[in-house]
Amino acid sequence: MNAHEIDYEIFGEEMQYVSIELDPGEAVVAEAGSFMMSEPDIKMETIFGDGSHKESQGGILDKVLSAGKRILTGESLFMTVFYNTGRAKRAVSFASPYPGKIMPIDLSEKGGRFICQKDAFLCAAKGVSVGIEFSKRLGRGFFGGEGFIMQKLEGDGMAFVHAGGTMARKQLAPGEVLRVDTGCLVGFTQTVDYDVEFVGGIRNTLFGGEGLFFATLKGPGIVYVQSLPFSRLAERVWAAAPKGGGRDKGEGSILGGLGDIVMGDNR
Repeated sequence: MNAHEIDYEIFGEEMQYVSIELDPGEAVVAEAGSFMMSEPDIKMETIFGDGSHKESQGGILDKVLSAGKRILTGESLFMTVFYNTGRAKRAVSFASPYPGKIMPIDLSEKGGRFICQKDAFLCAAKGVSVGIEFSKRLGRGFFGGEGFIMQKLEGDGMAFVHAGGTMARKQLAPGEVLRVDTGCLVGFTQTVDYDVEFVGGIRNTLFGGEGLFFATLKGPGIVYVQSLPFSRLAERVWAAAPKGGGRDKGEGSILGGLGDIVMGDNR
C-alpha cells in the first residue's frame, strides 16, 4: 500500500463535513481552505505539490512539473498536509465549500484512478496523487469549458470529492451513452469514454440557455452527476444581488422597483 490507510465519518445533510481519524504517523492531504477543525497533536504543513509517493521518488524537476500542472486547473501550487504527531488516534475534519454531498472514493476499488472536476477534490490519504487529466481529443480542448481539464486521482487510498446539490450515480453498461451538462459532471471511473459535443441548431445556440456544449460519456463505468455546480450557484447569486453599491435596496428584493414606488424613493 502506497497511501496511508485512514478511517473516516461524514456528518451533516446539506452542508457536510468529513472527520478523518489518523493513527500515529498517518497523514491526509487537502486543498487549501477546506480545513475545519482538528484535535491536539495534528501538525499542519504546506507542501509543494501533493506529496504523493510518485513525487517523492522523483527529482526536483518532477516536483516542479507536477505542481505546475495544478496551475492549469486553477488550483494553488501548494497543498496542505495534516500529520498525526502524537501517540494516540487523532481526528481532523474538512468541510464542503457549498451545499451538497461529500463522496468517499476508494481508489483501490476504482482500478487505481478516478477522474473528477477540477474543483471537486476535497482531501485524500497521503500518498494519493492529485494530477490533471489531459485530453487527447481536440473537441474537449477547444469546447469543453468546465469539462476540458479534469483532475485525476491516482493511488490505492481513500479520496473525498464534493458534489453540489443532489448527487446522481449512474452505472453505464458497455456502449451505453449519457449526456451531461459539462458543469454538472462530477467525475467518472477510468473505463468511461468521455468527449464533448456541440448542442447544434441556431435556436438552441442563441436561445436555449443551456450552453453550447455537453459532455457525452460512454460506458462501461460509473458516472457521478451533481444538480448544483458552483458556477450555476454563483450566477444565480450574482443575478439576485442588489446592484449600485448597495444604494438600490429594492433591486434584490421580491418587490424590486415596485418597492420604491410603494415605500418611496428617498434618494
